[in-house]
Amino acid sequence: MFERLSTFVTRHPWPIIVVFLGISIFFAAQLPKAEVEGDVKAQLPADFPSLVTIDEIEDIFGGTDMIMIVLTADDVLATDTLKRTKAMSRKLKRVKGVDKVLSLFELKDIRGEDGSMIVDPAVKSIPKSEKRREKLRANLKKNDLVYGNVVSEDFKATAIIGLLKANTKDGDIVAAANTIVAETPGPEPTYINGMAYIRAMVGKDIKGDLSKFLPAGLLIMLIFLYFAFRQLRGVILPFFVVVMSIWVGMGLIPLFGWKIQVVTVLLPVILIAVANDYGIHVIASYQEHNTAGTPLDNRAIVAKTIKELGMPVVFTGITTMAGLLSLLSHVIVPAEQMGILASLAVGWALLGSLMFIPAVLAVIPRAKPIIGVHPDNGNGNGNGKHMLDRMLHATARVVTTKPKTVIATLVIITSLMSTGIYFVSVDTNAVNYYDEESEMRQSSDLVNEYFGGATVANVIVEGDIKDPKVLKAIDTFEKKLKEHPNVGETSSLAKVVRQMNESMNDDDPAFDKIPDTRNAIAQYLLLYSMSGDPEDFDRMVDFPYEHALLTARINSAGTSEISEVVEFMEDYVAKDQSGVFKKVGGFGTLFYELVDAVVKGQIISLLLSLFIVAILVMILFRSVTAGILASAPLGLSMGALFGLMGYFGIELNIPTAMLSCIMIGVGIDYTIHYLWRYRTERQRGRDYNEAVFVTLTTTGRGITFNALSVMIGFIATFLSSFSPVQYFGFLVVVSISSCLVGALAFLPAATLLLKPSFLEPKNQ
Repeated sequence: MFERLSTFVTRHPWPIIVVFLGISIFFAAQLPKAEVEGDVKAQLPADFPSLVTIDEIEDIFGGTDMIMIVLTADDVLATDTLKRTKAMSRKLKRVKGVDKVLSLFELKDIRGEDGSMIVDPAVKSIPKSEKRREKLRANLKKNDLVYGNVVSEDFKATAIIGLLKANTKDGDIVAAANTIVAETPGPEPTYINGMAYIRAMVGKDIKGDLSKFLPAGLLIMLIFLYFAFRQLRGVILPFFVVVMSIWVGMGLIPLFGWKIQVVTVLLPVILIAVANDYGIHVIASYQEHNTAGTPLDNRAIVAKTIKELGMPVVFTGITTMAGLLSLLSHVIVPAEQMGILASLAVGWALLGSLMFIPAVLAVIPRAKPIIGVHPDNGNGNGNGKHMLDRMLHATARVVTTKPKTVIATLVIITSLMSTGIYFVSVDTNAVNYYDEESEMRQSSDLVNEYFGGATVANVIVEGDIKDPKVLKAIDTFEKKLKEHPNVGETSSLAKVVRQMNESMNDDDPAFDKIPDTRNAIAQYLLLYSMSGDPEDFDRMVDFPYEHALLTARINSAGTSEISEVVEFMEDYVAKDQSGVFKKVGGFGTLFYELVDAVVKGQIISLLLSLFIVAILVMILFRSVTAGILASAPLGLSMGALFGLMGYFGIELNIPTAMLSCIMIGVGIDYTIHYLWRYRTERQRGRDYNEAVFVTLTTTGRGITFNALSVMIGFIATFLSSFSPVQYFGFLVVVSISSCLVGALAFLPAATLLLKPSFLEPKNQ
């Protein structure tokens, strides 16, 4: 098959070049149509349980999204600070898409007066004197609707919260919030937060990452290719194949109707690092055959390269694609999409390496031979050659003289490293994608510290909400939640009714409870509607009073703390005897369920990718032993990878959960190339040690270039705005390094000790 392919390529190079360029340019033209998505909900399928519950909550109680403007000061009740807060609150109410505003000037103060219920704004007027200010402070401390909700308990921060209508564009809301801050200047440090802000910032930083990754990654790759091959064609041809694969991979996004997400920003980097692998092997083989005294002309050298490398290159490409497609086992939508996009783009790079690069090599003049890229059977000492060749020569000597020591050393080291697996944690909160010094983390930390938390978990209540038994059940649950160390603030209709009851009974603390009769509760709610705004309770109860919402704010951005609260709530609901609590929902449950999804996806995709690549290697070499032997270095690399994650405190999250599939898909390439060339040398009559020397000093060069290109390509991820993407790049360097050591040290030593029959000449 590859003989026919080599003939076709060398006879018809120009049509091949034109077709590849035309198709690639078509996909490049689709790039401007790609849109960015920063919503964590978009990362999950529509039938994901927590998403279904969030939609149910929004249908009953309105939108759950919000935008927050937080002011900090020595005392937020100072006259100028209150004036600024009031101005911001009024402006936020006029913003299109804001359904309701919660602030010191919008939330209510409920009090009884001559048997009537008086409902006024929490801050009815700005105090002009210290005495009035202290009286206001005392009143706010008694107001559960305000204290700890929109004003911190130490009065050093206040929040203006805009509850958003459904389908409001995040970018528009955040732009409006920034405009309000700019148009209302003051000395108080001001921060913006809320899910709308988080999504908008994630979307903005995704675009920023793409604008940094592409030029940085491509420049790094160009420099590497130049030092690797020291020829212009060795730089330009693999580089152009990578560019074409990026065009295809990214161009498919709008064609499929998908959007660019945090995970997707890794696609160009993955392709920069991986898509040139096949071209590197082609160029390395071309340089190996292009000796000074060869009788072959340029096209004959190209044809020989295709015939010799065709099978291993195709299978390494297929195994890489198979590893990437294992991401389809993830429930995380962008991970599934990444698997499809990356595998198709790698497939295009594979075709380009076997057809486009050879076609171009066939039509340009023959290159000048490169010194130091030809086989060594172990008789020389490698002195005077390129540094890489000397290193490979030294590796071959160690492996052939001390194979048992090599294997024992590597197994002991990786076993020790793998003990860190027990310390691996999972984190799915997008806020933690940013470092602690970022504006995002600072604003989130402020909300967690002063206002009970930015992440919420809700409980849906069904029944006659005016029934004292129902409200008492809610009140009991709410008090239990308030005692939880990870819960900052809570809200419910029960808390409001308790405050009404106390206010209507001369602020007697003995009446800080739910009334015993339905009539009393209904009377309070009626009195409130006559003096206040009934819509104040829209986020707590529906109009027929058949559904209520109990909300808990979680005062930590850590997924483990969020999970503890959600598990506590679900356990309480499961054991509660009242039967009024139906389900737990909100973004807290979404982050909680994401943990399970990420872990399951990681395990399934890891096992699936290992199984698939092992089967493919078995097919290639027609041996079960081949699949097991080729998978052994990958297993050691996996242990080292997850162990280091545990020891370095690198969380398993949506980006890093894809790493194992990518590592297996790429790492198996090195073992295939080694085994293929080693078997070829054995079939040529070389003994075991000579076969190892020749393989390591020829194919080992391409394998090393391949691995280095992947590691160097991922250096661009260090420029990311997202810490998981930065960690992803670091982990790629670690994992590919271990795969390289496995292919050039563990595997040769294992073949020398085991002498597997599938690598022996057919006549033996």
